[in-house]
Amino acid sequence: MNKKQKKNLYRIIAALVLVLILKLLPQFPTPVELLLYCIPYLVVGWDVLRKALLGIKNRQPFDECFLMAVATVGAFALGDYVEGCAVIIFYQIGELFQSVAVGKSRQSISSLMDIRPDYANVEDEDGKLEQVDPDDVEVGTVIVVQPGERVPIDGIIVEGTSALNTAALTGESLPRDVRSGDEVISGCVNMTGLLKVRTTKEFGESTVSKILDLVENSSMKKARTENFITRFARVYTPAVCYGALALAFVPPIVLLLMGQPARFGDWVYRALTFLVISCPCALVISIPLSFFGGIGGASACGILVKGSTYLEELARTGIVVFDKTGTLTQGTFKVVGIHPENGVTGDALVEAAALAESWSKHPISLSIKNAYGKDIDPSRVTDVQELGGHGVTAKVDGKTVAAGNARLMAKLGLTVPEITEPGTIVHVAVEGRYAGCLLIADVVKPHSAAAIKGLKQAGVRKTVMLTGDAEPVAKAVSAELGLDEYHAGLLPGDKVDQIETLLAAKQPKENLAFVGDGINDAPVLSRADVGIAMGALGSDAAIEAADVVLMDDDPAKIALAMRIARRTLRIVYQNIVFALAIKFACLVLGALGLASMWTAIFADVGVMVLAVLNATRALYTKDLAKKNVQ
Repeated sequence: MNKKQKKNLYRIIAALVLVLILKLLPQFPTPVELLLYCIPYLVVGWDVLRKALLGIKNRQPFDECFLMAVATVGAFALGDYVEGCAVIIFYQIGELFQSVAVGKSRQSISSLMDIRPDYANVEDEDGKLEQVDPDDVEVGTVIVVQPGERVPIDGIIVEGTSALNTAALTGESLPRDVRSGDEVISGCVNMTGLLKVRTTKEFGESTVSKILDLVENSSMKKARTENFITRFARVYTPAVCYGALALAFVPPIVLLLMGQPARFGDWVYRALTFLVISCPCALVISIPLSFFGGIGGASACGILVKGSTYLEELARTGIVVFDKTGTLTQGTFKVVGIHPENGVTGDALVEAAALAESWSKHPISLSIKNAYGKDIDPSRVTDVQELGGHGVTAKVDGKTVAAGNARLMAKLGLTVPEITEPGTIVHVAVEGRYAGCLLIADVVKPHSAAAIKGLKQAGVRKTVMLTGDAEPVAKAVSAELGLDEYHAGLLPGDKVDQIETLLAAKQPKENLAFVGDGINDAPVLSRADVGIAMGALGSDAAIEAADVVLMDDDPAKIALAMRIARRTLRIVYQNIVFALAIKFACLVLGALGLASMWTAIFADVGVMVLAVLNATRALYTKDLAKKNVQ
């Protein structure tokens, strides 16, 4: 508990003790008894009275404080001092309980706020470290991140090796090893070695700033259910106030006109009971708390939802459309097949190709050098020639090596075998003799297949992949992952057209989610009902356009996000049905005189406590996360 919550708890305990003491003391004259009971009432309820008076002053009286003030002051006017004190005490107990629950749900989100760096280390002219405000660090500055410190700004490591704790960003506890040349994002904790990082962004544009902005503004976008409850309370509260006023005076006046005895005190008591019962606290508090808990639980798993409206939309998703490169695949080329010919060994084939490609920065060349995995001696390579649209030739250890496509081999008068596997093929010839080929492809992410399976289990009706890649590659990836549909060879504009077609064909009350990571995905992310972006390696434009951001680029988290969203929505509906059913039943009993003020206390505070307890379940996602892993 914080200081304010503890203070409120002490007020409640003090008021309870005073009421019990007064109840045990012998009866005092009425004026004295009224004054004595006013002490515990004011101890615990002065803030409620103050808020009610401010509401009247600002011409916005119809809220729960007004209802509590009228009901308790009315009870005192009727001489029911104990009941008047009990109503305000139990109301404050409910408010305290709600405050603690909200605070607990905020902890899962506020833990993210700990990733905000206070400073960045910059070396001065004497080589000493100087702590400066991250906002003052310019792009291209080399900063020093010591063990135990957070990376303050996105950048590239220029010196050092270490392990980074990314739990605050991705929800994953396993450290990530990094070394010189690797990209690092702000908010990670440097665990072991000293790192020197050259910044690639300003602090305001870095990952940590964007995350904090997403979290801080997530409550601004309310779900339809929240908006409905807000509108409902605005109509409901004044309606029950006028209803209570009518209940207090219309029946006794009618009875008087009919010549029958009319006990105004009894009807006023019923009206006050009616007011206490009618307080919409359970709905007004528990519904936003449920959504807030869902957003908090998702953020603890590395899933950032930009508002409760997107949580609600995600729960109704029936079609999930994926970009391929960087979303379902790793977005980096890798040698996946080695096919030596004419007595050449696989190792010799890779070595020859790597040395021939050693001067090229092309992604395919880099993948071949990565497959070789050894340091390349530049002195072994001479006479390098890049042939546009064909490949490269070079002298390797004095021998002529050619590496490129089939057109290059044809130019050399060599025939090549037919490779049916999807991917890019690099043919290699040594001294005019065909040596074999390497198959290079974009590798599917380890969790992509599990992601598609998880979505099916979560109730997704259709999974679709859109890609600019060639038909054979798209077909192979789609078959490997078990997708329902794919469309290949698409330009960015074509992707939007495909999304429009899918949106037109979707079922009523069904949403379409698009998952992407590139700049060219931003228009599609905006057009979809729910846009989901890869946050670790995704482009800034994609993250800005998306409604949900996966901080560890794991597509399997989509199914987890949907499970969290659907559980949250179930909790919301449970609270709505439960609260309204109890409220209306007790309202009828109160109007008929069958419900006392104590029944009213249960209908108000009791229902609120139970609804808040139910709402806090949205915070706990460990069981859903375990189910997602299995």
